Amino acid sequence: MGEGSLRKRKEQGNRTEDGQSIQSQEPQATNLKKEVGLISGICMIVGTIIGSGIFVSPKSVLANVGAVGPCLTIWAVCGVLATLGALCFAELGTTITKSGGEYPYLMEAFGPIPAFLFSWASLLVIKPSSFAIICLSFAEYASAPFYPGCDPPPVVIKCLAAAAIGKTQNFQDSFKDSKISVSSIGLAFYNGLWAYDGWNQLNYITEELKNPYRNLPLSIIIGIPLVTVCYILINISYFTTMTSTELLQSQAVAVTFGDRVLYPASWIIPLFVAFSTIGSANGVCFTAGRLVYVAGREGHMLKVLSYISVKRLTPAPAIIFYGAITIIYIIPGDINTLINYFSFAVWIFYGLSVFALIVMRFTRKELKRPIKIPIVIPVIVTLISILLVLAPIITAPELAYLYCVLFILSGLIFYVLFVHFKFKWSQKISDPITMHLQMLLEVVPPEEVAE
Repeated sequence: MGEGSLRKRKEQGNRTEDGQSIQSQEPQATNLKKEVGLISGICMIVGTIIGSGIFVSPKSVLANVGAVGPCLTIWAVCGVLATLGALCFAELGTTITKSGGEYPYLMEAFGPIPAFLFSWASLLVIKPSSFAIICLSFAEYASAPFYPGCDPPPVVIKCLAAAAIGKTQNFQDSFKDSKISVSSIGLAFYNGLWAYDGWNQLNYITEELKNPYRNLPLSIIIGIPLVTVCYILINISYFTTMTSTELLQSQAVAVTFGDRVLYPASWIIPLFVAFSTIGSANGVCFTAGRLVYVAGREGHMLKVLSYISVKRLTPAPAIIFYGAITIIYIIPGDINTLINYFSFAVWIFYGLSVFALIVMRFTRKELKRPIKIPIVIPVIVTLISILLVLAPIITAPELAYLYCVLFILSGLIFYVLFVHFKFKWSQKISDPITMHLQMLLEVVPPEEVAE
C-alpha cells in the first residue's frame, strides 16, 4: 500500500449502510487537528509541569543551598523566571504560529543551522532525558509502597493531626547554616527549574490550538502562577513535617511526608505521584513528538517522521521514534545527573530562543505581533540564561558539560552531510525505509501549513 493508495483511501467519502457514498462530505485534510482550547491549554501546562519535579527536586535544591529559607526563595524565584520566560514564548508563539517550540523561532531569527542543532540536541539529549527522568520518578514512587524497608525508620509519631496542626520549628532561623555560592545556587536553580519545566509546552502544538492569539497567553498567565503557588505550599508542607536532615535522608520525599501525615492511608501518596508522573509523561510525549514532526517537515530529519496517520491525524512516526530514543536513557539513567545535564542543555536553547525575540524586534519589524511584551523582559531572561549556563562551568567545572557542548556541535557534521549536501547515497538508504514505514504505519505526508 503506497502513498497514492493511502491518499485515495483517505479521500473516499463515508458510506451509508446500503453502500451509497455520501457525496456532501468533503475529504478530511491531512493535517494536525485544532482541538486544544483554553481549558485544555491550561491543563496541558499544569499537567506537564506538575509531574516528577516537585517530588524529586526538593531534596536536591535543599542539598545545594543547605537551609529552608534559601530553598523556599529558590522555588519562588524559579516560578517568577518560568513566568517571564513563558511570556517571551507567548509573544514568539503568537508571532510565529508554527508548532515545534523553539525550532521555528530559531529558524526565523538565525537560519537553519541553529534550528537544526536545537532539533538534534532535543531529539537525542533534551527531550529523551526529560521523559526518562519522569518515567524513572514514576517507577521509583510506584514501587515505594512495596519496599518499605528502603526508607529510614520513622523518628516521630505518625499522626493525622499533623495535617491540621502544622509545625513551625523548621522555619525558625531558616537561613541559618545555608551554604551559598555561585555554583550551589546554579545547581539549585537547575533542579528547581526542572520542576517548572513545561511552561513552554503549548508552543510545541501551536498549530493545534484553537485561537492561539487568545488561548496561548491566557493559558500561560493562568497556569504558571497556579503551579508556583502550589509548589511553594507543597514545600512548606514538606518542611512542616520534616527537618532538613530528615528530608535529605528520605529516599522518596512525598512517601515520607505521607507516612507522617496520612498513616495508615499513606499508600495514597505514591499512587497519586504515579498518576501525576504518568500524566506528565503523556504530555511531554505529546508535545515532543511535534518537534520531531516539524523538523522532519523542514527536511532536518527523516521525512517519514513528518508523516501523519490517516486514521488519527497524529504524527505517529515521530512519537514512536521519540519513545524509542527515551528507552536508551532509562537503562543507565540516574535522576539527579540527568536533571543537571538536561537543564544545562535546555537553557542554552531557552536563552537563544528568547534572544531571537530581541533580534527579530529589529530584523523582522514587519511581523504581526498580537502580543508585544516590554523589551526588558526578554533581556532579563537572556541574561539569566547566560548565568545559568556559565555558572556551573566556571565555579564547578566538569568534563560532562564539555561533552554536552561537543555533542550539540557534532550535529553540524550530520547537517553538512545529510541536510546541506543531501548525498544521493543517503537518499538510497532513507527512501526504502520511508516506503516500508509508510505502509506499516499507514501514514502520509502533511499538507502545507498556511502562513
